[in-house]
Amino acid sequence: MDLNDVMRTTAAVREYTGDPLPDDVLERILDNARFAPSGGNRQGTRVVVVRDTATREALIECAIPGAKRYIAQLRNGESPWNPLHPCRVDEQTIAAVNVPNQSPLRTAEVVLVVCVDLGVVAAFDQHLNRVGLVAGASVYPFVWNILLAARNEGYGGVLTTAAVAEEPRVRELLGIPDNYAVAAVLPLGRPVRQLTRLTRKPVAEIATRERFDGVPFRARER
Repeated sequence: MDLNDVMRTTAAVREYTGDPLPDDVLERILDNARFAPSGGNRQGTRVVVVRDTATREALIECAIPGAKRYIAQLRNGESPWNPLHPCRVDEQTIAAVNVPNQSPLRTAEVVLVVCVDLGVVAAFDQHLNRVGLVAGASVYPFVWNILLAARNEGYGGVLTTAAVAEEPRVRELLGIPDNYAVAAVLPLGRPVRQLTRLTRKPVAEIATRERFDGVPFRARER
């Protein structure tokens, strides 16, 4: 596929046909994705390829606590898991939330757990009084490359992070060393419905000239 078409049609895919995703295709997806940039070209990413049904069910269990809080906060009119706005829902209400039984981690052909070695990231924002973001530059380009490469092969997936709230459980389940962070859990499969056009904000709404409060960025007329 044309690169622009891949970027414009890589949607979050949560429903799958059940068609197989063979190991050779998955290896090709990862082979292309590995060329993502990373700080200092340290390439600290690791992928755990999970096909085992019991392991996937355990990953779903790890995601449930985070999903419960997410749903409870939505119902309360909050922005779920937002670092600037603390949760105002009590623990008893959160615990009573029923999480839908259907999960893409169960119905996908494969689940990829993407990790990053914290020993090789450069977190320039680690001393700022806010949640850290910069270290993600060493892993999320790779995660996105996986989704782009999957789209190019006719497959799709979605970047999920609910299980990260229970990272110690995920580490124990998959034998992940303590110096690695779990960055994403990606279910992949053949989409039931492949979107051909996505809706996004126009450039003028997301880019400004020279300053954050500058004029909207548009190509100048010649």
